[in-house]
Amino acid sequence: MLGNEHGIALVDEALVAMAQRLCTVGGRHASAARLGHDEFALLAHGPSAAGEQLARKVAAALAEPLTLSEMVRPLVSSVGFAVYPDHGASTRIVRLASAAMQAVRRAGGGAFAEFEPSMAEAVVTEAALIRDLRHAVQRHQLTLYYQPKIDASSLQITAAEALLRWLHPERGMISPATFIPLAERAGLMGEIGDWVMDEALCQAARWRDLGLRMRVAINVSGCQMRGDAFVERLARGLKQHRLSAARFTCEITETVAMEDTAATQRAFARLGEIGVHMSVDDFGPGHSSLALLRRLPAAELKIDRAFVTDLAVSESARSIANAIVQMAHSLGLRVVAEGVETEAQRDVLVGLGCDELQGYLFAKPMSAQALGVWAIDESSAVPMGFRPSLFASTQAAPLA
Repeated sequence: MLGNEHGIALVDEALVAMAQRLCTVGGRHASAARLGHDEFALLAHGPSAAGEQLARKVAAALAEPLTLSEMVRPLVSSVGFAVYPDHGASTRIVRLASAAMQAVRRAGGGAFAEFEPSMAEAVVTEAALIRDLRHAVQRHQLTLYYQPKIDASSLQITAAEALLRWLHPERGMISPATFIPLAERAGLMGEIGDWVMDEALCQAARWRDLGLRMRVAINVSGCQMRGDAFVERLARGLKQHRLSAARFTCEITETVAMEDTAATQRAFARLGEIGVHMSVDDFGPGHSSLALLRRLPAAELKIDRAFVTDLAVSESARSIANAIVQMAHSLGLRVVAEGVETEAQRDVLVGLGCDELQGYLFAKPMSAQALGVWAIDESSAVPMGFRPSLFASTQAAPLA
């Protein structure tokens, strides 16, 4: 997270620091070059066996925290290396090292890896997916599934989160965990994010016209928050569909929420002005500033599923979840726990005072049609129902 109003200068400072570390590790006989936004190449001469040793040193050097603007910033690097002629021709060495680096990145980063032939196949597959993803919106291959959110006290449905799915014509249903990172790297999240927002707004209006007045949540990417058009597009969509802004939720990850760039802060302020319900997602494992969190116009926090998974068996997980709930409530924020899969997890979260729950214990993500049928089918055998107040008013919100 680099930024304030001088975010570009901080990014440049970080890139210079990274380049200096590479040059120091490589020594005077090595050459360093910047390949992309945050990617570097280091070319060094030596015996084949020295490749792993150098990669280990590079990974260790890049893992050291960086001090920028008098603040210590943690770093996560992904390092891949390839050796000529062991792995391939000299003209392909950088590409092969990049394939190894991408493999480390897909695994979560913070490590290094030597090139293997299977990595090249993965790069080819990713390139094909990115090519197809560029046309997924126009070819109507994207769809939204909806997972209900449950009121912890009554165990009734009060809202639904829109979850993006990609139905590839040849590969079938592709997980968002696979294609969202690709979309972010390829600069496609702006177009995809706009489609998600437009479709969720349309669906919220359809449900309202059918008699279901339910809060709908979408996930908002960092690139959307850093752009000036996102909030204006959302405001126009709410007005066009005559939807109450308070019944539409934007979920933003903790990392994005803590970005202190001028553009991000303008987006937060504008969302607060138009009255959109805001949620900080994946809260817990990051490096949040409570002072900054207090200034955000957020209405809720979502506890990261990593803590929910171990609630029934880990005292430390329960302590962390309890601390998050107490802190959020002291700031006037509601708390949502996602990834609830067992009754034991549910009982712990209810005991801690969590406000809403979400997970497979209650319902898996489903199509909009399925959720609508569930809502109006009073004879459903499913024991959990929708809160009656969701059907209290079916009239469109008045235009401002």
